[in-house]
Amino acid sequence: MAETTSSPGGTREAWITGIGLATSLGEGLDAHWDALNSKTVNVDETTFAPYVVHPMTKLSFDAQIPKKGDQRQMEAWQRIGTYAAGLALDSAGVKGNTEILSRMDMIVAAGGGERDLAVDSAIVNADVQGNAAPGFLNERLMNDLRPTLFLAQLSNLLAGNISIVHGVTGSSRTFMGEESAGIDATRIALARILNGQSDIALVGAAQNSERKEMLMLYEFGDFNLKNKFLPVWERDNGFALGAGGVFLVIESKDHAMARGAKPYARLTKVVADHALRKSPGEVTAALDGLWSKIGTVGKSAAIITGATGAAPATAEERVFLGKHHDIPARGTGTAFGHVMEAQLPLGLALAALSISRGALFPPHDNSGVEIEMAKPPSQIVVIGTGHWRGEGMALVEAI
Repeated sequence: MAETTSSPGGTREAWITGIGLATSLGEGLDAHWDALNSKTVNVDETTFAPYVVHPMTKLSFDAQIPKKGDQRQMEAWQRIGTYAAGLALDSAGVKGNTEILSRMDMIVAAGGGERDLAVDSAIVNADVQGNAAPGFLNERLMNDLRPTLFLAQLSNLLAGNISIVHGVTGSSRTFMGEESAGIDATRIALARILNGQSDIALVGAAQNSERKEMLMLYEFGDFNLKNKFLPVWERDNGFALGAGGVFLVIESKDHAMARGAKPYARLTKVVADHALRKSPGEVTAALDGLWSKIGTVGKSAAIITGATGAAPATAEERVFLGKHHDIPARGTGTAFGHVMEAQLPLGLALAALSISRGALFPPHDNSGVEIEMAKPPSQIVVIGTGHWRGEGMALVEAI
């Protein structure tokens, strides 16, 4: 079991000083806070019917990606992520600060690239019609696809674009592996800061929900929510893919204080596990184990979970939550959909935002899983449970 925590002497702390959010609910912290408190949900049940998706809000990409050439060479998920990264740097007050950006670590959780459906369709149709001569496939791929697509759309292109557009030129790491990638990206960033290997890091992920090939992929596993939107706790099975870019600036307390940065919250611990999921109850047991390692959880605590709605993982996570039914919980899957690699970063962003605003946003369903919280949260435990594999947990605290 992987774990990251503060040193016994408590000599270093990690603060969340920047939050960049762009999702189906809007752009920026105020827009998201207003949407959450008004219980807004933005879903599309028709464009990709029978599949339900949370579409991306309309963004003016020029605001964070000023060069049209940079925008053109990115796919949608890269533009969303690069945009959110810029919002995080703005939020932290380091946008354009070359001295800080030149030594800022960057850790990105990324999936594969988007398919060019027009090229794919042309190739398949030609083959079906008997017009695919020897060498046809290679010729079409080399001539019709952008070079990045021909190279299987390298997942680290998001980090590369953030570096080019925003000048983040410290060390760079990209993790793949769906929800687990987002968990480990955060865990490694925290470990480096607490161990003195890094002073400041940009961490996050992006997801484009409006992708036919991804809907097809998840349909093969019977993961898609179909026909009608329901809150995450009211589903028998299925997630609605969510669009979003989520980036955080995490830095050491000393570094933040030296530059006069105001923190949103403290990131105290991140723990991760990988249950085999061969027998019923293994997800519940994994979450029980992570809870025992997350630290002391007080009476002013809350839970934010990225529960997907996918069976049987969410049902087993619900059993775990039932053991802590007195702690107010919120599921991001209802308002945001499932954002895959960005699942845990989204939970961290909302936890830090809630702590900084002195309130937990209201419940989004009537199942009884989510209860009201009248007092300000001083701790929020963020849970990330993969739809297929991987579990993680993080502790965010007031400063």
